[in-house]
Amino acid sequence: MKIRVETTVDAPIDQVWRAYTTPDDIKQWNAASEDWHTTAASVDLREGGAFCSRMEARDGSMGFDFSGTYTRIVEHQLIEYSFGDRAAEVAFAETPHGVRVQVTFDSEPAHSVEQQREGWQAILDNFNRHVAAKR
Repeated sequence: MKIRVETTVDAPIDQVWRAYTTPDDIKQWNAASEDWHTTAASVDLREGGAFCSRMEARDGSMGFDFSGTYTRIVEHQLIEYSFGDRAAEVAFAETPHGVRVQVTFDSEPAHSVEQQREGWQAILDNFNRHVAAKR
């Protein structure tokens, strides 16, 4: 099943794209809640390139790597990637109200669809706040 989340960022497309694809930025916004953070990020933004974000609980009790391979890149428009046996697409579209960032991803069986939607939406909301704070 595919799940979709989205936000509209009030910033120019080049700023939105850069914040989404730059490791230093990713470390600042990539968390679903205040008790998690991203301690390391790497990005090889090209088709066939790899990415990895190390996500850890702030109390040090657990962590995991979110990693995969970029399968399609259209600058300022689209990022497609695979992670494990799942895939995701990030679409960027300029609108009169800013840049709409829409993430569509394959669900997984360990968590409910609602839990997955809420978690990914929280990360995207953090992304929006991060870009807004940089303006």
